[in-house]
Amino acid sequence: MVLCPVIGKLLHKRVVLASASPRRREILSNAGLRFEVVPSRFKETLDKAAFATPYGYAMETAKQKALEVANRLHQKDMRAPDVVIGADTIVTMGRLILEKPVDKQDAYRMLSQLSGREHSVFTGVAIVQCYSQDNQLDTRVSEFYEETMVKFSELSADLLWEYIHSGEPMDKAGGYGIQALGGMLVEAVHGDFLNVVGFPLNRFCKQLMQLYCPPRPDDPRRAEHDSIPAVDTFEDLSDVDEGGPEPARGDAGSRPQKAEAGVAGAAPAEAEGNGTPETLPPFPTRLLKLINGFKTSKALFTACKLKVFDLLKDGAPQKAADIAPKVDASVCGTERLLDACAALGLLEKSEQGYSNTEAADVYLVSDGAYSLHGYVAYSSEVTWNLFTHLEVAVRDGTNQNVSLLGETAGDVFQDVLYRSPEARLQFMRAMHGLTKLSARHVPAAFDLSGFSSACDVGGCTGALAQELAREYPRLQVTVFDLPEVIELAAHFRPAGPQAAQIRFAAGDFFRDPLPPADLYVLCQILHDWADEKVHQILGSIAQRCKPGAGLLLVEMLLDEEKREARVGLMQSLNMLVQTGGRERSPSEYRRLLEPHGFRQVQVAHLRGILDAMLATRVAP
Repeated sequence: MVLCPVIGKLLHKRVVLASASPRRREILSNAGLRFEVVPSRFKETLDKAAFATPYGYAMETAKQKALEVANRLHQKDMRAPDVVIGADTIVTMGRLILEKPVDKQDAYRMLSQLSGREHSVFTGVAIVQCYSQDNQLDTRVSEFYEETMVKFSELSADLLWEYIHSGEPMDKAGGYGIQALGGMLVEAVHGDFLNVVGFPLNRFCKQLMQLYCPPRPDDPRRAEHDSIPAVDTFEDLSDVDEGGPEPARGDAGSRPQKAEAGVAGAAPAEAEGNGTPETLPPFPTRLLKLINGFKTSKALFTACKLKVFDLLKDGAPQKAADIAPKVDASVCGTERLLDACAALGLLEKSEQGYSNTEAADVYLVSDGAYSLHGYVAYSSEVTWNLFTHLEVAVRDGTNQNVSLLGETAGDVFQDVLYRSPEARLQFMRAMHGLTKLSARHVPAAFDLSGFSSACDVGGCTGALAQELAREYPRLQVTVFDLPEVIELAAHFRPAGPQAAQIRFAAGDFFRDPLPPADLYVLCQILHDWADEKVHQILGSIAQRCKPGAGLLLVEMLLDEEKREARVGLMQSLNMLVQTGGRERSPSEYRRLLEPHGFRQVQVAHLRGILDAMLATRVAP
């Protein structure tokens, strides 16, 4: 059955699949796509270390496969196909990209690593549209990736060898095929199942919709549900629907014909004065969402400050009239705020009243285990005010704490963020909530079992130290931070079995010697500082490191061209106004590390918004 109109748009085009994979062929054939199979001859020799993320490697490989086929077919008969589809699927465990096993022993090694653990399957896809004119090939590349999380059961050696001897693992990335015998190894799948098989059909069809089926102005509007993302994929709340332009609501809705003029299928409008038809550009829905994005943030901030989500935690729905007196607010204002939160996907609205969504219960209730309430409060009371001075920060290239506080700030943490116990505790709550979301993925990013002691420099509440201790029971971890931070860290210290592995030490990493360790950890520390201060921190660590010691960095890594990492680029602006620091790319961090003897740098993409780098101290 053909999926019209999406797949149907390609029925009269020459489509080529640049892959010999029978699984991809089957998925696309079952969807009704007609295509030729021309396996790519592109040698997959790209340097994985050159890519900040595994999916970047997969997308580039897919693109090169498709372009190789497009160029070869064009050179063969001077006529390129209309569309070439390239794809590359990789399995990743932390920083490791698991290719197809070279032999049975290699397959056993891979599957043993996956046993009992969760891993990512990425498929990069490139859709290359080809145009030939005057015997010259011109191409337009549309590329994307899909990630699916797969968890294996705990598997015995006997079961693994039985599976390996079946022969199935030998031609499959990661050493297993989920659609066949390998399915018995899998305990859970989160995301697109077909992506694990080898091709993300759902996302592919959405991409075709963007390329070949632009929406008409009379198409019914689709409901939009912005929501707080899951723990493992915390992203920007301003993400919007991918479906193209739609008329704005509000005042513009009273004049739909003029607002929609110029959109595909709409009648041309008349220019004022002379009656000459004029085609207007598509309605700028995405741009308007960006312009009004601050209103969304402030609505969320206000609801958190009023503790609306705390009131609705695990309870029956409540009416606005019931909630208003509890938050000391007017009924009309409360109702509008609740309606806005419901439209954003933060609350559920029914005839009985308002109630929390599951995401709000997890992230926005102030005492939740993974609460971001502290981060929201800090964003509202500190970051919001600093960002009003963004223009000055951009012009001057300096942080704006002086503008905010009306005084000269020396050390931004000592004098500004930690200026009072209340300010320190607010900042620590914000960092604790964010760190807990990402910290659990850090220990598995690299094999750290060779280290017996670690020092988490600027480790604040010990959230990351707890995860390191949980993953490596023989690892002793010291959390090193300012005395006033260590004093308040008691509010957050773990009481579980890992507590015996963790100790807290007070000091200033700019002035005091660091505790001895064979692994030093800097989690979201270096981005706070300009290069001069970063060299000072790294120099202090290098003085304490023997050859073979490790340095683990956890930061938001920008892509090398600074085009794709939207959250990281916005955070870099945030660092400009707050501390004068910035986010950096892997190569920029390498340049900072090398003068201090830290080489052999490995990069791992973590789930969520952070990434990790592990460097080794070499002999001078």
